[in-house]
Amino acid sequence: MTDTDALYAISPLDGRYADRTAPLSPYASEAALMRARVRVEVEYLVALADLDETALSLDTGTRQRLRRLYKSFAEEDAALIKKLEVSGHGPYEATNHDVKAVEYFIRQNLPDGTDAAPWIHFGLTSEDVNNLAHRLLLRGAIDDVLLPTLYELRTTLAAMAREHRDVPMLARTHGQPATPTTFGKELAVYASRLGRGTGRIREATDGLRGKLGGASGTYAAHVAACPEVDWPAFARGFVEGLGLEFEPLTTQVNPCDDLAALFDALRGANDVLLDLDVDMWLYVSDRYLGQEATAGETGSSTMPHKVNPIDFENSEGNLSKANADLVFLADYVTRSRLQRDLSDSTVKRNVGAALAHCLIGYTKAADGLAAVTPNERVMREELEATPEVIGEAVQTILRREGLDDAYERVKELSRGRRVTLSEFRTLFDELDVDEEVRAELRALTPETYTGLASELVDDLEVERGRR
Repeated sequence: MTDTDALYAISPLDGRYADRTAPLSPYASEAALMRARVRVEVEYLVALADLDETALSLDTGTRQRLRRLYKSFAEEDAALIKKLEVSGHGPYEATNHDVKAVEYFIRQNLPDGTDAAPWIHFGLTSEDVNNLAHRLLLRGAIDDVLLPTLYELRTTLAAMAREHRDVPMLARTHGQPATPTTFGKELAVYASRLGRGTGRIREATDGLRGKLGGASGTYAAHVAACPEVDWPAFARGFVEGLGLEFEPLTTQVNPCDDLAALFDALRGANDVLLDLDVDMWLYVSDRYLGQEATAGETGSSTMPHKVNPIDFENSEGNLSKANADLVFLADYVTRSRLQRDLSDSTVKRNVGAALAHCLIGYTKAADGLAAVTPNERVMREELEATPEVIGEAVQTILRREGLDDAYERVKELSRGRRVTLSEFRTLFDELDVDEEVRAELRALTPETYTGLASELVDDLEVERGRR
């Protein structure tokens, strides 16, 4: 798509963000679906030829030629299939049926003299082809595009966590000053969560299931024509040969519970990154994070000084849109009117859009992380200005020493007001404790009150399920 074409695209996915969504085109475009359907039909034809009970025979050369139809699938092939669907070509009139057009495309590419034409799409319903094609494309999009992008993002978070493991930072709970942490430990939490999220995506992708049971899932046409074949065993072998798990009990429609599980797993990983986007935005707002200014870039049309956290904001918006789509898809594709209705067909064509919003969100989050740097001076200044956060340590140490009103003493001093270290030390002087304990209390500072935050970064694990 040219820059001019992009200006007239209906969706920003193919317009403004076309460069970011381009890696999904081999898995989410109409041409990609055509190619996947050709693959399923060709491999099904080859599998039929391997049955002793069929009269179909395909020599090595013919098999290679047939497989080139999808392995070398080109723009002109997609155009021909579309022509067969909408206007007809050669001996075939317009089908107004996208799967039938694929069947005719394969027929037109059979070598002269072969008897294979009657066996193309033998006993199948369109859903047999479509459910397999969609899953092959979805698996490719996850394996080749989304998961590698998430793995890279998780690696970035882990590296930043280790680099900044010792940078102390005021934490906030309920938006209020709380026990200090380190910036590295906070990023480690996200890296850990994202590692588990990618593991769930990996598991759901490996669990995609395909069916090949005919018009109502009973193998009726297959059995009527060739009753001597064990069709369920054949179907299992064929589906598993494509790298999918086999779904033996279906209506005409594959139930799609597997797709719902995958969409839900994607949404879970997206939720982690949405949480990250918001926290990074707030850290930028609090000036805990500085941002690199891009030369020539404008942050505001009226305020020349602005450097906005636009990448995190963009990521947040796209991941929110992706999640809305994923929830809708997971809910919709698992339902069908009796054996089949076509509403799911148009809905499934939007899976690629949901994945595209995911991809934009992932890459924008990565861009945001690449542009920020911890402002240690600001973090330390705020810690110094918030000494009340050592109150937790004070009352806990005093509990250890047996003071039953420890919490109340600190609460009276600090709740709802700014307090100084000097005021804390006045309290320490009034306490009936050993001098060693008094020295222990006097040594407390917000900057050093980070517990095991630095060491906890070492608990980061390698991503689960990463190949």
